[in-house]
Amino acid sequence: MGAAGGPGRAGLVLGLALGSAGLVAVLVLAAWRRRRRPMREVLFFPSLPSCTEELLAQAAGPEAAARPCPCPLPQRDCSLSRLLQLLLSARRSLDLCLFSFSNPQLGRAVQLLHRRGVRVRVITDEQYMGLRGSQIGFLRHAGIQVRHDQDTGYMHHKFAIVDQRILMTGSLNWTTQAIQNNRENLLVMEDAEYVKPFLDEFERIWEEYNPINYKFFSNGSK
Repeated sequence: MGAAGGPGRAGLVLGLALGSAGLVAVLVLAAWRRRRRPMREVLFFPSLPSCTEELLAQAAGPEAAARPCPCPLPQRDCSLSRLLQLLLSARRSLDLCLFSFSNPQLGRAVQLLHRRGVRVRVITDEQYMGLRGSQIGFLRHAGIQVRHDQDTGYMHHKFAIVDQRILMTGSLNWTTQAIQNNRENLLVMEDAEYVKPFLDEFERIWEEYNPINYKFFSNGSK
């Protein structure tokens, strides 16, 4: 009996061990796939009217978050609130390359990140940054680095990169008009093969628009 039971027991133990190992391998593979799956979202505008004050107040700190919200709009998820959440998730860097930037909520979020110690850089269009309501002057006043083109055609890009990892790009200009009224789209992705070309493009333009390269007089001036 003992001799007969020994191999059977050993086989059972081996089978259980193999089964456990297989289960562990499946769980590890599933966890790896979940971890490696990059973020992919599409946001569509116009965004539903909603209160974003609480979201911005929470990002500003406990003192601001403790104040009652004066906004009469409902608090709900919408494309604007999601865009703000993505921006406020930045921990190290935020690179903005925007044709037009006049939405005050987005402007506040960018300034909050700057005060938090996130490196913020902004590239924009020379003509549109001077329009009434533009946030560019407020960002510069807050100490944020801003560079712009100089009579070289429109700087018409519309993209943002969070922590050199999350790319947001599409038709959306960061204006209240576009967010509240226009049919627009914003693609959000973490795929490195798409993020890297935008990172390279940002760095290329950032160097091209370095103020030391600005020309303040035409070649024919004396």
